[in-house]
Amino acid sequence: MTAQLTPDAATGVQTFDLTHPATGAHVGTYPVHTAAEIAERIAKGRVAQQWWQQLGFDGRKKRMNRWLSWLAQHADEMCQLGYDETGKARGDVQAELIASLEDIRWAAAHARRVLRERKVPAGMAMLNFSASVGYRPLGVVGVIAPWNFPLYTPFCGMAYALAAGNAVIVKPSEYASATGVYAVESFYKANPDAPEGLVSWITGFGETGAALCKSGVDKLAFTGSVPTGKRVMAACAENLTPVLLELGGKDATVVAEDANLDAAAEGVVWGGLFHSGQGCVCVERVYVVQSVRDAFLAKVKARVEAIKVGLEPGADYGPMTLPGQIEIVRRHVTDALAAGATALVGGLDSIRPPYIDPIVLVDVPEDCSAVQEETFGPVIVINTVRDTDEAIARANGTAFGLGSSVFSAKRGREIANRLRAGGTTINSVLTFVGMPSVPFGGVGDSGFGRFHGDDGLREFTSPKATTRKKFSMGKEVATFPRPDDQYKKLAGFIKFRYAKRRGTK
Repeated sequence: MTAQLTPDAATGVQTFDLTHPATGAHVGTYPVHTAAEIAERIAKGRVAQQWWQQLGFDGRKKRMNRWLSWLAQHADEMCQLGYDETGKARGDVQAELIASLEDIRWAAAHARRVLRERKVPAGMAMLNFSASVGYRPLGVVGVIAPWNFPLYTPFCGMAYALAAGNAVIVKPSEYASATGVYAVESFYKANPDAPEGLVSWITGFGETGAALCKSGVDKLAFTGSVPTGKRVMAACAENLTPVLLELGGKDATVVAEDANLDAAAEGVVWGGLFHSGQGCVCVERVYVVQSVRDAFLAKVKARVEAIKVGLEPGADYGPMTLPGQIEIVRRHVTDALAAGATALVGGLDSIRPPYIDPIVLVDVPEDCSAVQEETFGPVIVINTVRDTDEAIARANGTAFGLGSSVFSAKRGREIANRLRAGGTTINSVLTFVGMPSVPFGGVGDSGFGRFHGDDGLREFTSPKATTRKKFSMGKEVATFPRPDDQYKKLAGFIKFRYAKRRGTK
């Protein structure tokens, strides 16, 4: 939670305070950076990026591995910062850091394989040419990170952008600036030879983020809400700055008639409630087939009622980070109950700021805000369907398409292929988020572009095609004056090359 802007008595620079969302304990004080200061960082970044690019894949890998080792040695310090600024369970902070370290390790290890220049076929029409494709760094990449995963999102953006040869400027959320600043500064502690500006940070509020969007960075990677993502895209459009948008989700889980109900209940409860449900990939909707409904609900109820909420050791999750988000949860639960839904666990009395105890709502009408809008809190909606066809139709019935999951012994792959989402997990939840080898991102209102995997590395590059003439073919097609027999020869080539029926046998 942040306090109001305060001018520094000595310098006059505006600053803000970062505090623990439940205890109010002071975490740190950070400056509000201006457009001019952002421009200075980008200018230094452009110089530093040339040094970084010239190191080549091996030189960059060496320094990223130094960074990885340094972070592992200082993991406790990093996790404490993440806990201090978000209040999330310490185990969740550790899991977030592990995912971050995996991204750095994977990106450094695979950048050469994915991005090196490679030969490609020139085709019969150009058989006297050779062709190759390579991937060039973009230059300086901006990363705007959210408050809910303050370790993972800065590290993820930095890892893939740096491995691809770019400089990076990170703007963490004003609600979680400590870890974003630490992430940047840790790179220099591990690599004191790196030039100033290769990685840098800026802090502040929406105006600072808007200034970064309009600053002329070569790409902007944004993780956050749909409304803010639209504003980011509009601001970047002024300079035709390409964007990667990882936005909200309303992730659905399908529980089929042949599901392992214990595994399904375990996955849904954890996937919906970890970090107080404050995740774009949290399980927010569940569609369970009628024949297993009662047994599934009983298992979910038993698990949810055993959850502990608070800051004490052993608590399963902690406070809500933003006061405003609590009111969104209240509105969604109120709307659902007013529309005839039943509270299987909890209810409006579960909302006790800054905490919200688990809430499980059953039989919520599909047009309710609790089904159609991102709740971003510890609320799980479970609706009953006749069969998996209805479950799939309802799961695909929102504007979002980030993650999804399905529990089925025999039909998991079939159902997964029909779910409209950037990633689907079969017989578990969220596993695609923690795998750096597979792309992560969404469709629809969940955004576009990808972190992770081959696609995540190429996201921060520009493909470059290079062709070379190897020998002359005699009378060239691309020349003046045109040969008299050009039309006749090309007509013959078209029939020879393409007219034969293919794939009909």
